[in-house]
Amino acid sequence: MIPSHDLPIPARALAVGAHPYDIEFGCGATLAKWTAAGTHVELLVLTDGSKGTWDPDVDPAALRTLRAEEQQAAARALGAADVHLLGRVDGELENDRTTRAAVCAVIRSCRPDVVLGHDPWKRYRLHPDHEQAGRLVIEGIVAARDPHFFPDAGAPHRPAQLLLFEAEVVDHAEQVDEWATAKLAALRCHRSQWRSTMGIDEWSVDAEHQQEEFAARIRAELAATLGAGAAEGFKRLDDL
Repeated sequence: MIPSHDLPIPARALAVGAHPYDIEFGCGATLAKWTAAGTHVELLVLTDGSKGTWDPDVDPAALRTLRAEEQQAAARALGAADVHLLGRVDGELENDRTTRAAVCAVIRSCRPDVVLGHDPWKRYRLHPDHEQAGRLVIEGIVAARDPHFFPDAGAPHRPAQLLLFEAEVVDHAEQVDEWATAKLAALRCHRSQWRSTMGIDEWSVDAEHQQEEFAARIRAELAATLGAGAAEGFKRLDDL
């Protein structure tokens, strides 16, 4: 039994992802639900996604540009008001002072009631950027709330809640029965990732079936969170 369900609709929210599409996978349906209810949502993507391909002949600079365009399209599909692209090199994200200051500045600028990000304590994860992104969110919140951290980064701000996706321990669920379609629409905007991440080869005679299989996988993951209906699961932190 997950003890916490459905936060009151926040006025403002900020979702932070390591790569283009991580936010959509982690909390896309929740964000679509909130924007439809009037929440001002902003996205912060920390890396440029320039290594997100299996094709050794792809130009990383061209892929970087394409993935930024895909992220903007996905944000529109979710109803997000703005996208911040930090542009750190894919696979080389570091929790350093400069990057923490940048995350702090976005939190102070957006002034979210709720922040969403990766769980840095998730065990057995392979991609180092996800752990670093989670730590940057947590340490960015600590910096944003206290005036003596990065005093040139804007007025201090303390969010009310932090929801961690990809959570090691899920203790909060957002019911998203009506919003799975919006999550899938946003994910499909990341066309450069169809083959490597979603198992869709758009040039295959089976492409339509592969898209259906991907959609079924996402819907099954949403259904498994509560065992009934569709929901996205999080670790919830209130004492920020």
